[in-house]
Amino acid sequence: MRLGRSFLGIVAVSCVGVVVPRTATADEWNKLTVLTFSHDVEIPGKVLPAGTYVFQLADSATSRHVVQVFDQAGRILATVLTIPAARLAAADEPRITFEEQPAGAPFPIKKWFYPGDLGGEEFIYPTQTN
Repeated sequence: MRLGRSFLGIVAVSCVGVVVPRTATADEWNKLTVLTFSHDVEIPGKVLPAGTYVFQLADSATSRHVVQVFDQAGRILATVLTIPAARLAAADEPRITFEEQPAGAPFPIKKWFYPGDLGGEEFIYPTQTN
């Protein structure tokens, strides 16, 4: 009986290593990306002055298309709904695309891609009616 308990103990310890998530993959789960802008940029509902910001996906089991933007101190500045975006080739660095804008106005961020991913997030801006 003692041999049986030892065997079960070894199996239990082995299973713990399989079940415990690795923290090294945390950035890949939430796509945490630190971005520095040399000019003002716009996200839906907010203008971000030139500076450094953290973009990441919200920790939500129901939607992978909610982006949170934080300042360098970790304060949340915005939570933004997005839609899936795609590209043909992955890049080794984060990629941001911008909408065209009149001179002097902040550039609206159109898409955000995490390094190595073909899929990204497209920011949704309200349409202007005249």
